[in-house]
Amino acid sequence: MKTSQIILSFFLLTLIAASCKFDTTPAPKDGGPKDRDMFGLGLKQRGLIKTSEGLTDGYAMFVEANSAKVYLVNRKGEVVKEWKSNYGVLGAYLNDDGSLTQNVDDPDFPVFAGGGESGRIQKISWDNKILWDFEYSNEDYCHHHDFTVMPNGHILAISWEAKTPEETWAAGRKPELTPKAGIWPDKIVEIVPDGERHGKVVWKWHAWDHLVQNVDPTKANYGNPADHPELIDINLGEMPKPITQDSFDTLAKVGKIHWRNQTLDNLGSDLYHFNAIKYNAALDQIVFSSPHLSEIFIIDHSTTTEEAKGHKGGRSGKGGDILWRWGNAHNYARADSTDQQLFGQHDVRWIEEGKPGAGHLTVFDNDGPKPIDHDKEGSDSLNYSAIFELVPPMDEKGNYVIEAGKPFGPEKPVWEYTAPDKLSFYSSFISGAHRMKNGNTFINEGTKGRIFEVTPTGETVWEYANPYRGEIRKLNGDPNSPMPMAYSLFRATFIPADHPGLAGHKLEPIDPQPTPFKLPPPPPEEEKKK
Repeated sequence: MKTSQIILSFFLLTLIAASCKFDTTPAPKDGGPKDRDMFGLGLKQRGLIKTSEGLTDGYAMFVEANSAKVYLVNRKGEVVKEWKSNYGVLGAYLNDDGSLTQNVDDPDFPVFAGGGESGRIQKISWDNKILWDFEYSNEDYCHHHDFTVMPNGHILAISWEAKTPEETWAAGRKPELTPKAGIWPDKIVEIVPDGERHGKVVWKWHAWDHLVQNVDPTKANYGNPADHPELIDINLGEMPKPITQDSFDTLAKVGKIHWRNQTLDNLGSDLYHFNAIKYNAALDQIVFSSPHLSEIFIIDHSTTTEEAKGHKGGRSGKGGDILWRWGNAHNYARADSTDQQLFGQHDVRWIEEGKPGAGHLTVFDNDGPKPIDHDKEGSDSLNYSAIFELVPPMDEKGNYVIEAGKPFGPEKPVWEYTAPDKLSFYSSFISGAHRMKNGNTFINEGTKGRIFEVTPTGETVWEYANPYRGEIRKLNGDPNSPMPMAYSLFRATFIPADHPGLAGHKLEPIDPQPTPFKLPPPPPEEEKKK
């Protein structure tokens, strides 16, 4: 696993924001983009870019960048619905009653940092009334990144939980891989909304309960990772390169420490950084993504909380152990590092019933160095993004299959999408994709704020670039710099016109339309030099 993936959430934005320059990776000699412009700052056109005849009737739903607003945009690129919250929104999902469930930036969550912090989950009505506002954050845990709404209305949410250095060492992690603040392994909690401001946790799964290490036989979790693909090696991951407190303070003073709870002592504490979660009711299973491990995982939800701590119970009979994993079998020593298949991925989902490929998985592969030939003398390893459709091997009883000594399959996706020129489709973080009923795939190129629909053969039939940005400020009142993530979108979802949540609502372009955001002009050369 690459060091850059482990420390992505801290250093990527810092390095890019420090220069405010575009990604100018050279294009292949056989054609391709002259400038990949990963953040879309140089796009000449925003809003609707491309449309086609015969599109499925529906809408794109996304959160306005740096905002408490969620927009619904029609196929003409017109905003037809606007939801407004009281906190900055990260992700939102439309319910059948027309309400939204969304996670928002809690204004005072302590301790945790690293990107994707939320700390609060809300439900708001079609007419913007807050129906449920639940804080899930304190010094011991904090909801972050993503959640999913179950058919029964319960919420499955990702959360960090804090472990001290002493707890971490006792679990078998190397001291040199342990930040002074300890580590924050992830857990998944099932929450039942209760009243207007409360929630009851009725089920839990902790990564902490399913670890292995082959470093110290006197410590917990000792074993050979190759013999236990159902467990996560606690010694995966590298520590960020050390910097001094003076250097850290300087970065913070000039606004290049992007998360309010980031400290020198907790750099590297965000061990796995789960960033996506979905639930399959038919299987009663959960799939989630860890970009820091470059793997996606499936676990059993049919267990009790007590069974989820151990290795027996549930439909699978395996308790809370990993049922299937894919993307980086080097993590459990059943493949070479050169066999890695995912790189910092996001937004894993099951394809729903009634859609082509139902039961398969889709995943947005963000940032893999994959060889691209430039000339006859050799090739360069250049990053680009891809969408994969995967079919996990299963036996006739529905158990995931893994052969002795080999990694989990499949060997390769059954379908994938990359840009025709490879390099022009690239978002190194955030982003997502999901299958539509007509067999097309709806894609969010998150850093650029670009949303588009592709056919199974890879033809783009609809394309839209987010032109909007909100005005949320830091707690001290300072503005959030738009550079470089002026238009970024964590998630974008296709909402078909026949979605139950839209029933009975007349969706016409709002008047006036939201005002597009325009990047401020660059400072004069003499100001840059000061």
